[in-house]
Amino acid sequence: MTKKEEYQPKHLMKQDESRDSYEWIQALVCSVLAVVLVFTFVARLIGVDGPSMVPTLQNGDRLVVVSSLLYNDYKPGDIVVARKDSFMSDPIVKRVIAVEGQTVDIDFDTGCVYVDGELLDEPYINELTLRDEGTEFPLTVGEGEVFLMGDNRNRSSDSRDPSLGTVDTRYIIGKAVFLLFPGEDSVSGQRDFSRIGSLY
Repeated sequence: MTKKEEYQPKHLMKQDESRDSYEWIQALVCSVLAVVLVFTFVARLIGVDGPSMVPTLQNGDRLVVVSSLLYNDYKPGDIVVARKDSFMSDPIVKRVIAVEGQTVDIDFDTGCVYVDGELLDEPYINELTLRDEGTEFPLTVGEGEVFLMGDNRNRSSDSRDPSLGTVDTRYIIGKAVFLLFPGEDSVSGQRDFSRIGSLY
């Protein structure tokens, strides 16, 4: 016991302890509130469910997604998370292929995708686009909408399916920007931690 504590009345010592406890609880509450606000209005953690984005993303990957409140100027090539309950109850992770005003055409015989008549260079896909899900092409993307596809083209339900079609950007939760934790590789079953980092 220090000299100061030795001569300090007990009721003052209890007040100091109460004040310390109050400040600690206040700091904890503020920290929790800050985390809640960040994950509500700035960014969210979203898990990839399924193989539709292989090889770019694996089943079980955990992504940091910037909220659509901060980023809503979507461009072709962006990886986004969308939710449309009439299509699927869980969020879907897909790549933006075309935005409003652009025309998408797919030749399912050759597996080639065209936007505004130009053949897309798609180094990110797992295989050519051979699966026709019923949407009629060519298709012009409407105002405030985007056309989405998975990178694993023949194992992805996306805008080629008329029940999803072009997606209103109001259904987009946000843009995926960072791989925080890797899922298991679909071939090896191992987690490749070297994949952690920016998706662009």
